[in-house]
Amino acid sequence: MCAPRLEDMTISSVEPKAIYWRRELPPLDAEPIGEHIVEASSSRVPDTIARRDELWSRCEAELMANAQTRLQEEIARLGGRCAHVLSESIETRHNDASCEVWLHGCFTYMLYR
Repeated sequence: MCAPRLEDMTISSVEPKAIYWRRELPPLDAEPIGEHIVEASSSRVPDTIARRDELWSRCEAELMANAQTRLQEEIARLGGRCAHVLSESIETRHNDASCEVWLHGCFTYMLYR
């Protein structure tokens, strides 16, 4: 089965945007409910110099995907319509015993209904 063509899609078939990042603004009619924080992490990768850029890029992409999933879950759980991510704090984490590293992020967002 082929994906629908853009010209075949109706307004009702397009899912509304739920997460607005940094400078993106939520809809004008959205009513703020409250500010919240959500945390997410990437999977762990070997702490090695070899392929460091590739591993960093993979962790960063995975962290952001996990953050988006967590935000969508929290919007649904808290009964909101959308969220505006106001700030983020991303840091590396280390486990010296297993020689692994990963990224951990805290995302502050305003929830809207």
